[in-house]
Amino acid sequence: MPVWKSRFKDRDVTDRSVWMNRRTLMAGTAGLLAGAPALASRHAIPNPGYSTDEPPTRFEDITSYNNFYEFGTGKDDPARYASALTTDPWSIEIAGECANPGTHALEDILKGKTIEERIYRFRCVEAWSMVIPWFGFQLSALLDQVVPTSKARYVAFETLYRPEEMIGQRSRTIPWPYVEGLRMDEAMHPLTLMATGIYEEKMPNQNGAPIRLVVPWKYGFKSIKSIVKITLTEEQPPATWNILQPDEYGFYANVNPEVDHPRWSQASHRVVGSGLFARREPTLMLNGYADEVGPLYAGMDLRKNF
Repeated sequence: MPVWKSRFKDRDVTDRSVWMNRRTLMAGTAGLLAGAPALASRHAIPNPGYSTDEPPTRFEDITSYNNFYEFGTGKDDPARYASALTTDPWSIEIAGECANPGTHALEDILKGKTIEERIYRFRCVEAWSMVIPWFGFQLSALLDQVVPTSKARYVAFETLYRPEEMIGQRSRTIPWPYVEGLRMDEAMHPLTLMATGIYEEKMPNQNGAPIRLVVPWKYGFKSIKSIVKITLTEEQPPATWNILQPDEYGFYANVNPEVDHPRWSQASHRVVGSGLFARREPTLMLNGYADEVGPLYAGMDLRKNF
């Protein structure tokens, strides 16, 4: 993994020693996570193979600057309104081209899974970035469990539709429910995570509770939140932003600084929490994970397949 050169100031990040002390405390205090099915009684273990030395973004920034249109279009709307969402109990339907379809309670999905810590640089399409300590398990562990058939070439995802709790769904901003998709090899890559928490705390509602996708080499809108359905399919599935604005948002949504968004450059970015006048940093190909995931796109024109 690349070693990032941090431009964070002390006031912009949570001190690593404070975070580590908190992790030690929480590991021995399962009661602090009572009612959190994703992490209750489950101590996350660091995975240094998928991490970065750059300091994590402050918890307060991670949880207050969010795109989650189900709760509104403003960056602070999710933090303001997401407390209305009920996340326990939770189940996920798995359907399509697999030997073991069915609807499974989240606690059953988590049984036997290794919850890991992975610190990824996570980018928003507006050329902002965060460094987030995610906790979760490889999506491949779940897909292996349902045994994909030879026809399964893609994996489709669907977000909860519950307008009585998700205030943004009462508008027609986008067609609900929110949907996304990955190619099967992308879904099976060890970088692709089903995240259940951040900073070893249960996933905040505004960040996609209780379980969401994290694909660190793609733009943030690709990492669908509050997942209730996963479908293995032979055909490329729809993706919400690709449906709405296909000239701006391609199916792949890979971070590529050489391909500008029609309305802004993606060649550089600022770190969330660093201020509007902070120095911009160059955006790396595939968000810095080119060595790991570049072979997935060998022979593809990444300008055409953006």
